[in-house]
Amino acid sequence: MERIYIQDKKFEKEDFTTNEFAIADYENCVFTSCHLSTADLSQRVFLECEFNSCNLSTANLIKTGLKNVKFKDCKLLGLHFENCDPFLFEVDFDNCFLQLSSFYKSKLKKTRFKNSNLSEVDFTEADLANSLFDNCDLAGARFERTILEKADLRTSRNYSIDPELNKIKKAKFSIHGISGLLDKYDIEIE
Repeated sequence: MERIYIQDKKFEKEDFTTNEFAIADYENCVFTSCHLSTADLSQRVFLECEFNSCNLSTANLIKTGLKNVKFKDCKLLGLHFENCDPFLFEVDFDNCFLQLSSFYKSKLKKTRFKNSNLSEVDFTEADLANSLFDNCDLAGARFERTILEKADLRTSRNYSIDPELNKIKKAKFSIHGISGLLDKYDIEIE
């Protein structure tokens, strides 16, 4: 069976929980106010696509290709990005809710997280070198054996990162966020 190729198409207010979502390669497509919660996005490829004001919570991402994909104002609760196809994996998040999602062992170099809620997100063993966390809430986010070299967390808050368990060389933190690097010592900083 030949794979479908869909290019330059705009999807607006589609409900893909009831409508069929074709197994295809989507290039330069824009999804606006679409409902994809619990949808099966397995084996679809999204190349240079945008998702605006969409709900993709708990969608299935097994072997999903996300290649230069931008998410803006989206709800992305409980997604397992580590199940995506790693080939050319590149994502960008602006004003998104990613609570309880996982990037376990994901390659996320130079990824931009802006104005997003990353509470309880699992970044264990992820490569976040040169990534930007701009005004993000990282309460309960898990960093363990994570590469954060040259990452910028200066405007983010509520993180707890153990410098002994993570690579943080040349990462940027604000003076107000420095306590997030000392949490394990149970000390008071005034």
